[in-house]
Amino acid sequence: MKQGNIRDTGDCRAISGVLARIGDKWSVLIVSRLGARPMRFNELKREIGGISQRMLTLTLRGLERDGLITRTIFGTIPPRVDYELTPLGRSLLEPVTRLSAWALKNIAIIETARERFDSSAARKTADAPVNLPSLRQTARPAAARWAARSSPGAVRARS
Repeated sequence: MKQGNIRDTGDCRAISGVLARIGDKWSVLIVSRLGARPMRFNELKREIGGISQRMLTLTLRGLERDGLITRTIFGTIPPRVDYELTPLGRSLLEPVTRLSAWALKNIAIIETARERFDSSAARKTADAPVNLPSLRQTARPAAARWAARSSPGAVRARS
């Protein structure tokens, strides 16, 4: 497959499924933190400020399901659970690190482009007002979508 040339619909579906898992902000942060060493749940929660206990749990389950982390339970009192990257998860560290470095290097350029876009006269005079939220406001982690679909009480509308 050539760079930037994905034509097969099956490839697109496969890639989007993987990117949904590894591309959400919580997965990226968890993988990067576990890259240093195995960690316990509350260590991860402290290291990744702003994540709720439920979201951390859902994201860890998804990463474990996809084979990116392992969960080891120790029979101590109180029980101890460690999370650690698998070899597959370790292979994700390089692209995640490169993507993070790219984002940090280009955030000022991106913010300037957003401001220019949001304040352009063409946008203000369009038929419908444009009020685009930042990526942080629109991102809905894959774990949250998965949880909404798989919760026992979820009711789906039929068309």
